[in-house]
Amino acid sequence: MDPQFWHEKWQMQQIGFHQPQVNPFLIRFWPELGMAANSKIFVPLCGKSLDMCYLAEQGHQVQGCELSQTAIEQFFEENQLPFQVESKHQHQFFSADQIELIQGDIFTIDLSETADIRGFYDRAALIAWPETMRQQYATTLAKLIPANVSGLLITLDYPQDTLKGPPFAVSQEWIEQYLAPYFEVTLLCCEDVLAENPRFVNKQVPWLNEAAYRLTRKV
Repeated sequence: MDPQFWHEKWQMQQIGFHQPQVNPFLIRFWPELGMAANSKIFVPLCGKSLDMCYLAEQGHQVQGCELSQTAIEQFFEENQLPFQVESKHQHQFFSADQIELIQGDIFTIDLSETADIRGFYDRAALIAWPETMRQQYATTLAKLIPANVSGLLITLDYPQDTLKGPPFAVSQEWIEQYLAPYFEVTLLCCEDVLAENPRFVNKQVPWLNEAAYRLTRKV
C-alpha cells in the first residue's frame, strides 16, 4: 500500500478509521498489563487517536509513530497542546508534555528510538496493512520492541471477501503464525461487534469480531 494512499485519506479527511472516543478494550484491558505509571508506551500508526490521551492520563510517556503530518498536527491542535518540532534522520519529532509523535515511515525508524519503551499499544496498525505488508510490519514491530516488553494488540476479523479493507481482517490463526514466533501471545477477549459498526452492517458483512491480545516480546 503506497504511502500516498494514507496522505490522501488525511488530506481529504476520509478517516472513518478514526474513533471519536477511547477504545473500550483499551480501558478494559490496559490495567491488566500492570504498567508502571511513568512507563514509556509506543503507539504505532497512531493517527490522532484519543487513546494516546488515555495513556497519558494513566501517567505514561506516549511515543507515537504516524506517517501523516496532518494527523499529528490535528492531534495537538484538537487537544490544545502546544508542541515543538525537531528533525532527526528521516523523521520529524513533534513533542508536548508527555507525548512525542514521530512523523514518518515506521519501517525506517531507528531502533534506538524505541529502546527505552516499557510497553506498546496497537489498535490501528496491524489491521491497516494488506497481507504482504502486514508480514513486513510484524517483523518490524518485533525489531522495535525490546525483550520482555508487553503490549496490548486489538484486531478485527471478518470475511475479507465481503469488504475491501482497510481495516483488513486479521484472524487468531494469523496472529499465531506471524506474531507468535516473536511474542508470547495471550488472547484476552474476542467479541462480536458487528451491531456497533454500521459500515460493516451496510455492506452486509455477516460477522465482525474484535479481539484483544496481550503480547510479550520473547528474549
